[in-house]
Amino acid sequence: MIFGVIGVGSMGRSHVRVLTEIKRVDDVVIYDTNPEQAERIARMYDVRTTDSVESLLNEVDAVSICSPTKFHYQHIKMCVEREKHILVEKPVTSSYEEGVKLLEILREKKGVTFGVGHIERFNPIVSELAGLEIEATYIDMKRHNPASARITDSTVIEDLMIHDIDIVFNVLFPDSEDFRLSAAGNGNVVQALVDFGNAIASLSASRISSKKIRAIYMENYEFTVEGDFMTQELYIYKKPSIYQNVNEKYLQENVIEKVLINKVEPLKVELKTFVDAIDSRVEFPVNAEQAVRNLKICETIRRLVL
Repeated sequence: MIFGVIGVGSMGRSHVRVLTEIKRVDDVVIYDTNPEQAERIARMYDVRTTDSVESLLNEVDAVSICSPTKFHYQHIKMCVEREKHILVEKPVTSSYEEGVKLLEILREKKGVTFGVGHIERFNPIVSELAGLEIEATYIDMKRHNPASARITDSTVIEDLMIHDIDIVFNVLFPDSEDFRLSAAGNGNVVQALVDFGNAIASLSASRISSKKIRAIYMENYEFTVEGDFMTQELYIYKKPSIYQNVNEKYLQENVIEKVLINKVEPLKVELKTFVDAIDSRVEFPVNAEQAVRNLKICETIRRLVL
């Protein structure tokens, strides 16, 4: 299998590195609007460059689209027309309107494997949380980041919060249509509250933090769960069946369980899963419909805060 990478900035470079480590990928071809950047990455990972997207598509079987978001729809359309398998970085397109058009295009090309790089879906603590099947009453997710000059064409909602939107709506509350949204903030700091009726999810995202945070906190009447996406650590706190009474004071000694997790690089899992999906002709776990719905929720939150 020959794999192409369109755009070799920070994320694209990581795609190139991981693809060269996958045995079923025979060769990697890259394109970037900055030829010097492309040549530098090519020398670093011993891959080939091309001078245009069109020439890249002449050589490859599958493509990672890591270009700026505003070019996603254009590049996806070109790949679909050439019947290339596509993995596109999130957000899938620059707007929900573009996303709807994309769904129409994909329906006409049944033989194309299509996936969206919501990378946290491949973080092992997400699969562990799904496996616990805890009916959470309250969820708090924080995704705070120091300022970055890398992202210039999206708000903090599409840049950071979209990861947690994907987890909440596609893992913890899949296919839920009955919810209310409220939010406050601006382009760099946003707090959103999702009311599912029997559960509440609080999401916060920031691009002005002095500390990098990727955390999830869940609770119901029996359990409390804390997870860190960066360290890939997950703790479960269980209430005791009996409370101690000492000197007329109640003492609560919770049972704390650390979940054993095999730590992995989520991008490696994501790309290997995509290659498997192509070989096996099965659907990639993060499909176009889910990614477009994530965008719709992002735009709803943006309208509330901007």
